[in-house]
Amino acid sequence: MKIQGPIFDMDGTLVDTLMLWDVMWEHFGKLYRGIEGFRPDPLFEKELRTMVLRDAMVCIHDELGMGADADELLRESYTCFTDYYRNRVEMKPGAREFLDRLQAAGIPMILASATDPVLIELGMAHCDLNKYFKAVLSCATIGKGKEEPDVFLEAQRILGTPTEETWVFEDSLVAIRTARDAGMKTVGVYEKNNYGHEEMEALADIYIGPGHTLNEIEL
Repeated sequence: MKIQGPIFDMDGTLVDTLMLWDVMWEHFGKLYRGIEGFRPDPLFEKELRTMVLRDAMVCIHDELGMGADADELLRESYTCFTDYYRNRVEMKPGAREFLDRLQAAGIPMILASATDPVLIELGMAHCDLNKYFKAVLSCATIGKGKEEPDVFLEAQRILGTPTEETWVFEDSLVAIRTARDAGMKTVGVYEKNNYGHEEMEALADIYIGPGHTLNEIEL
């Protein structure tokens, strides 16, 4: 299948954020529980990763009782996240090579992320990603997470591609399901911190499993 109208997620799809939430939970555990190595229920954490950051902090406050309110958690999370995106985040294997191939082929690309816009900007600058994308969208500015199709529809509008020729690259089962339900083609990318790998493999038009990279996709 020919790749046209690609819309890329950032975290877990193009860049490796394996340590990001580990760093945050360590900080929260020490600050609010006085312990090291704190981790919440794995399914709860995986749900948080698909949310806009503020919404995730609301859930952490409500479910775990951490912080005076979500605003405090948001400030504390920024302490961890800002340093990570500015100085530590790296590309996933094969991702840059794939973007280079799309760019060389003259295929316009959109980045659509649930990550906060400031953190997107820091991560893209650190990984030199800005040169690849026609536009960069955040669910925070769209106003809805990827459980709704709004961010993908806006990306498609900018690209100007037909729905059936628009491709969404994601590591989140929720986002893959949303894009598929909207009639778009999907590329599921394995990320070990996420869940539903078998269902994602069954739903996605192309699945990049463990040990494989985006750069194996034929244009």
